[in-house]
Amino acid sequence: MAEKSLYEKSLNLFPPVASRATHLGIVKGEGIYVWDETGRKYFDFASGVAVVNCGHNNPYVVEKAKEQMEKLIHGGHNVVYYPSYIQLAEKIIAHAGSDYKIYFSNSGAEANEAAIKLAKQVSQRPGIISFKHSFHGRTLATTTLTASSARYRLNYEGLLPSVYYAEYPYATRTGLSEEEEIKRCLSQLDDIFHYLIEPEQVACMILEPVQGEGGYIVPPKSFLQALRRICDEHGILLAFDEVQTGFGRTGKMFAYENFDVKPDILTLAKAIANGFPLSAMVAKKSLMDKWPAGTHGGTFGGNPVACAAGVAVMELLEGGLIDNAVDVGAYFKRKLEELKEKHEEILEIRGLGLMIGAEFVDRKGKPDPALVASIREKALEKGLILLSCGVSKNVIRFIPPLVVNKDEIDQAMDIFTESVEESLLVH
Repeated sequence: MAEKSLYEKSLNLFPPVASRATHLGIVKGEGIYVWDETGRKYFDFASGVAVVNCGHNNPYVVEKAKEQMEKLIHGGHNVVYYPSYIQLAEKIIAHAGSDYKIYFSNSGAEANEAAIKLAKQVSQRPGIISFKHSFHGRTLATTTLTASSARYRLNYEGLLPSVYYAEYPYATRTGLSEEEEIKRCLSQLDDIFHYLIEPEQVACMILEPVQGEGGYIVPPKSFLQALRRICDEHGILLAFDEVQTGFGRTGKMFAYENFDVKPDILTLAKAIANGFPLSAMVAKKSLMDKWPAGTHGGTFGGNPVACAAGVAVMELLEGGLIDNAVDVGAYFKRKLEELKEKHEEILEIRGLGLMIGAEFVDRKGKPDPALVASIREKALEKGLILLSCGVSKNVIRFIPPLVVNKDEIDQAMDIFTESVEESLLVH
């Protein structure tokens, strides 16, 4: 009797709550590739959901992690200090600015929890404004902040109180001009202040500078700049969730640099340590210095090995990977645009750097998640791993490791093109 696959074994071990994008059992990763338990090789354009920006098992990251493992695996950041903890903090602060401080934790949701706890503690205000189509995590508090699917809240109500939801610009779907869409969104924010909560009762606004789960939506620069002005006017803290967009993904170290807007609070995770569990909340010193001792904490945040990997990640990004994301990302986007010109079902190609989305619709212009599911399935059969996103699951997101080159993009595009055209024939 043949041995069961990893997927088959998993059915008796794990609950269905953590849904999987594939049934693959992966045993090895290198660069932009992974290998399954049968030895088959795949292009990984999911990157562990935007985690391995430096490529699977990047040799330099592995080397630095091994060196740290031989010295100290755990010290406890509530107990002692250690070099990699300080070094990574210094590197991130060098990019954010000397007027910021940093707090390390384990996951993106934890970083966002820290952000809203800081905002509430320092401002002594109860309200939080999140944005529609957003995704901020799976804890009870971050589930409250998330507004991209009612399914995430099913049977978890009631959640964190005093959270209000504003519109995020998405002119592609509303059919408005960019200027009209911005006006619509800002007007709805005015309504929140007028009908629901006084702005002086709002601790912070939290949003993704480029929405991830919501559909790889890139907002107009002027929208984020308007939010910055509104926050300044009312003493509201502006928090950017860069859990998915950080560490070179959008062609900048942090996505906010594309918009000439600086947040008061910044949350980071995913690609921070190229696969080691780590996250960070970065905020203005004027806020951090008012955060009382003992009002937040954790055991494993800032783990020595994860921080050593994070230092290596920063060095690789600074050493050319961000530049590669800009160059190869632009090349990839042009290839996708050429494909879009041939198929009216591709409504839009959008994104920054190597964070690119392709939105699909049917002949009536309605979101077409079934077509996207078919394309992903056929691409996987041909050796290309892709993920979907968008509130209607009708967007394919391309998030390859930033080490990808143009030849590899061409090979992946060949698979994607075939998958699109085959799906359209039978759809």
